[in-house]
Amino acid sequence: MDKSPISYPIDVRRLPQKGFPVIVEPNAKELGELARAQNLVSVGSFHAELLLKDWKRGGVSVTGRVRASIVQECVVTLEPVEAEIDEQVDIVFVPEGSPLARDTIDEGELVLSADASDPPETFDGVTIDAGAVAEEFFALGIDPYPRKPGAELPGAVSAGDKDSPFAALRDPNSQSSKRR
Repeated sequence: MDKSPISYPIDVRRLPQKGFPVIVEPNAKELGELARAQNLVSVGSFHAELLLKDWKRGGVSVTGRVRASIVQECVVTLEPVEAEIDEQVDIVFVPEGSPLARDTIDEGELVLSADASDPPETFDGVTIDAGAVAEEFFALGIDPYPRKPGAELPGAVSAGDKDSPFAALRDPNSQSSKRR
């Protein structure tokens, strides 16, 4: 990942036992850079509350919440569409080379479970960029295909259109189903 426009590096060598709270609130210039980085029309507001805590042998747990107000382009009309983002943050980091780091698979299969927690990410050095973590979860909350309410593609067939090729299947007694 490139350097985040809202970079906020935290030295994680000596985190307090209760954790280290971090609030990320970018200024107007950073909001503009964030909008460009995420291909948005604008980011009106951005607020992240994170808590960094020690986790196992040298690891760091980051939890919290990211909230933002954004404006995107409608994929149909290209008109502005406002949206709110509210994402939970829950991620674990371990130092590079840690036995707790995710395994790399060169051969064979990797079995994943949707119910299992994500394997830890790795970090090098002594810092974790809380701003980059907040931006990552912010990006997860962005709708990849925003639509203005009521926007339809020209010539698109709506689900309730009577001329649908499958309309005859709804009514088994229709004329087209009696043809053989």
